This record gives sequence, structure tokens and C-alpha cells, in this order.
Amino acid sequence: MTVNIKEISEKDRSSVLHPFTQLKDFATGKLGDPTIVETGKGIRIQDAHGNQFIDGFAGLYCVNVGYGRSEVAEAISRQAFRLAYYHSYAAHTTDELAILSDRLVKMAPGKMSKVFYGMSGSDANETQAKLVWYYNNLRGKPSKKKIISRERGYHGCSVVSGSMTGMSFYHDHMDLPLSQIVHTGVPHHYWGANPGETEREFSTRRAEELDQLIERLGPDNVGGFIGEPVLGTGGITPPPEGYWAAIQAVLKKHDVLLIADEVITGFGRTGSMFGSQHYGIEPDLITVAKGLTSAYFPLSAAIVGEKVYKVLEDGADKVGAFSHGYTYSGHPIGAAAANAVLDIVEKENLPANAREVGAFFQAQLKEKFAQLPIVGEVRGVGLMGAIEFVADRDNRKRFDPTLKVGARISKAARERGLIARAMPHGDILGFAPPLVTTKAEVEEIIAIAESAVRSVMDDLTRDGLNI
Repeated sequence: MTVNIKEISEKDRSSVLHPFTQLKDFATGKLGDPTIVETGKGIRIQDAHGNQFIDGFAGLYCVNVGYGRSEVAEAISRQAFRLAYYHSYAAHTTDELAILSDRLVKMAPGKMSKVFYGMSGSDANETQAKLVWYYNNLRGKPSKKKIISRERGYHGCSVVSGSMTGMSFYHDHMDLPLSQIVHTGVPHHYWGANPGETEREFSTRRAEELDQLIERLGPDNVGGFIGEPVLGTGGITPPPEGYWAAIQAVLKKHDVLLIADEVITGFGRTGSMFGSQHYGIEPDLITVAKGLTSAYFPLSAAIVGEKVYKVLEDGADKVGAFSHGYTYSGHPIGAAAANAVLDIVEKENLPANAREVGAFFQAQLKEKFAQLPIVGEVRGVGLMGAIEFVADRDNRKRFDPTLKVGARISKAARERGLIARAMPHGDILGFAPPLVTTKAEVEEIIAIAESAVRSVMDDLTRDGLNI
């Protein structure tokens, strides 16, 4: 198919409301034409002009099995021809849905029992909030409703999940966050530690702060805590040493449910099948999406632990049907896509590839970038990593935000054929390539990123900065 680039660009500009886009700049052409993505194969995509890019961010952390997997396309096609849709209300199901649900309950960490389906990580976390509230209502604790999230945590951008997200630009002008959602400190040692404070001491302090927050709110008013095993959009930040053990002790003390948001880390990205397994997290509820279908079809899931489900089931005679669901909950095409993707994940052992290739990736990041004068921290785990740029590495001083160093480096990488993301809350270049990435492809990613960083360093020097 030949795309009329001018026609498609005009149609797009006149009709599409693009997320996270400066609307006036796009409408007036200041941002240029939209990028029309046409094809993808492996870890690369191609636009309508024929330009190829290494997708160093797997779409939005999601195309874990890579682009162009015919196995998944064929599974979607087979299901669409056989049965394109039926709902899952009132105990209706399909074979693919039952198989997928049994699979997820068995493979998920902790003691899981049931799976509820949606279409995105945002709606799945919306479901988790309702489950926390429903659970506490059914067990006679109607005030135990507040949910604690972390600053710089990302959990979606719907009303409740957007409130859970701990970044102000998701709240500004949107009347968020809701009062039921409260935030505690970000678990980032580099920026948050006191002078001389070790990672373990920092983790202990963060746990003590959480304990004090729950005491101030009243333990009878706090029902849940949600966290990503590794902060994603908040900077691709692995937890400091001892963090999750310390946090879980506080939650158990106060009878607070733990929601593990595995939307990014689920299905292999950390080198373990789930981030919870990687960090010894024992969740009561688990949120998955993205890697569940590698974004070949919209599908998310709230995986419900035995402890929570038993309360729901025991309360059914009193309250009647479980009154929550979406038209597309358990969509048969989504279930078929997910089963095909999980077949690939297991057959090709993608968590092991993320662990092995990820170790090489982390080593290369540190070797090429850690000693550069504008690099404050290189961090990551498995096949996700970040480089944080600072004006003064000795004194941990940030660049003037108007310089837009992270965005300039991301742009320079893209001009060289690599998509790497300028992360919010700092000058950060983020990476999350598909889990099928090879060591040779890691070398390509690193080489392009290094060229981009050095070119911006040269620009900053020419602009008179002392680096």
C-alpha cells in the first residue's frame, strides 16, 4: 500500500487529538508533520518516507516480542474468523479466555485466584481501586479506602489511575488528584538520600515515612498501596537496596493491600517473569497490560489474590452480583493474542534473554556513559535503563530546564535512527527495547546513543557551558 503522505498528514492534523502533544504547535505546523509509521520488523520500525528507526523503547515499553510476529497475527486472524466477539458477563466465556486466565493465575507471583480484564493499564488500575474499596466494604471496614501511591510513580491517566500517578503534569488543569489518593516519597536514592546515607538506610527512612503517613491518616482509613516494582515513566529507577522488604513490613503492620503495578515489568523485562519475583514482592493484587499481548491487541488484567477474592466470594450472598465490567472485558481476540504472545515468551525464554542481554546492556551503558562529565547516574535492570544528565556531577546540580538537554539528546538520537525517550522530571534518556533484542543490536543502540550524547555535549560547550 502506497500512502499519500500529504493527504494523510492533513487528515491527521485536522482530525486527531494526539496524546501528550502541544496542540497549538501541532495544529499550526510548528511541530512539523506527524510521523506516519508504516511497518515494523523485529526491533525496527519504518515510516512513510522510508526512514528506519531502532525502536529503543518498544513502542511504550510494550512490544516485547518485537514487531511483525506472524504467530500473533495468525492467532488474531483465526479467532476473528471463528468468533470476533462475545462478552464475559453473566458467566460467559471462550476457550482462549479460560486458558489465558488459568495460565496467568498459575504463572503470577504470590497466591493468585482470579483475573479480571480490561483494555489498558489505566483501566486495570481503576479496577484495582474499586476492588480495594469493595473488599473493605464487604469485610465491614467502610472507612478503609485511601490508597497510597508514590511521587513519580506512573499508574495511568484516567481519573483514579491518573490520581495515583505521582507527576503533577498529569494533574494540572485536570482537577486531580482525587482526595482518596495520597502520595509518599519517591524511592530514588540518587536524588532523595541525605548526605552519607546508604541505600539501605534510605529505604528504611522511606518505610518509616510511609508508616508515619499511615498513622497520620489513620490505619482504619488506608486500604491500599500501589507501586511499580521499578519506577517506569518516573525515570526508569530500580528500587534501592532493601526497599521492598521494608515497605511490605509497614503494609502488613497496618493491614494495607499491596497492588503491584506490573504493566511495564510483567512478562520478562527485568530478567524475571515478573518484577515482583525479581524483588521479593508478595502482592495482593497485580496489574498487567503492555507485555500481555506485546501491544498487538489492547488488553489488560487485574489479577486478584486469594485473600481478596475469598472476601468477594463470601460477600456475594449479601450483595449479589459483582457489579463491575466493561463491554470488552475478556475480549476473545485479545485473549487469543495474549496466549500467542505468552507462547513466544515461554518458548524463546524472553525473561532469560532480558537477563543475559540486559546484563550486557547495563554494562555497556555504564562503560560508555558513567564517566562522562554531564552524566550523574546510569541505572537500570534487565532490558530497561536510563542515563540522567546533570550540569555538575560532583554537586548533583541539574541543568537549567530551559536548555532541554534530555530532549535534545533524544532528538539527536532519533536523527541518527534510534528512538530513545526523553523522560520527565529531569534530563533523562530512557531505554526499554523489545525483549528479543540481541547483543549486536545493543551495540547499535549504544553506539547511536553515544554519538547523540557527545554531539549535544559539543553543542553545550560551544554555547559556553563549562562541562
